[in-house]
Amino acid sequence: MIRKGFYLIAGLAAAQLCGILVLPAQAADKMWTASACGAEPVAPSVEVSSVDKYNASVDKVSAYEKAARTYNSCVAKAAVKEETAISNEAREKIAHIHEGSSTVQKRIAGNFTKLTTALKAGGSKLQKAEH
Repeated sequence: MIRKGFYLIAGLAAAQLCGILVLPAQAADKMWTASACGAEPVAPSVEVSSVDKYNASVDKVSAYEKAARTYNSCVAKAAVKEETAISNEAREKIAHIHEGSSTVQKRIAGNFTKLTTALKAGGSKLQKAEH
């Protein structure tokens, strides 16, 4: 009896298209990896030369799907953790820079206000002295 493997395989293809599964390790040589998640499961080959080999392939694909989903979940969690840490660090650095920039802008605006006030007062005083 032939096992139903088409839906599982179609589901895996759809999951990959939706971004649920990660790229194979060979394609990700220079990419970030989640070392705490271990090695990425290797996709099995599918053999369809006989019913027995097909059924064994369905079992291998099912085992791969479970391992790949577990691995992908670990990678996603590790990525979010690292991205959050980087984002928080960047936010702190940006806040520090923004605070310094705002302080300079406020100081310059205050200086312009003082200078404008002094020039107006001086101009008024000189106009009164001329009359």
